[in-house]
Amino acid sequence: MSGTHHSPDRAGNAAERRAHADYTGGVYGSMLAASVVVGAGTLGSFPRVELVVLLLLTGVVFWIAHVYAQLFGARLAQQRLDRRVIRHVCRDEWPIVKAAVPPAAAVAVSPLLGLDEQGAVWLSLGVAVAGQVGWSVAAALRTGASTRLVAGAALVNLVIGMLIVTFKLVVTH
Repeated sequence: MSGTHHSPDRAGNAAERRAHADYTGGVYGSMLAASVVVGAGTLGSFPRVELVVLLLLTGVVFWIAHVYAQLFGARLAQQRLDRRVIRHVCRDEWPIVKAAVPPAAAVAVSPLLGLDEQGAVWLSLGVAVAGQVGWSVAAALRTGASTRLVAGAALVNLVIGMLIVTFKLVVTH
């Protein structure tokens, strides 16, 4: 009987590992950051501090929106909300905010690299796209995906990132 008792735990642990391997928020957050950079970069000259704050605040606002959607969307119908559930959802959606940090940091350090405002935009955009690809590769590797699937995830996210870069080029010219 104790063997039967442990089976759900093992299944639960496997499901938990898959959930922790879900870097959807990181991929999404990186795409969001890239889009923010494109939008801000098309407005012309701007203080770098504003872009850093815009990136971080946008990440936080979208994190809140995703937490809200999870808690009061599908979760509300399936289970009672308590502190444990709320903490779990907040933690699971946190990669959206984490993904905004590297592009914001790129903008912050850009003066040290001798970059003007547009150089800062391009650096930040490149960091966001690299983050998007990195999050997707990390997710695929964490789930034990084949090399082919890891490469496919990287390629798809690189193509999406390059699409965002293309939007930047089209909008600014």
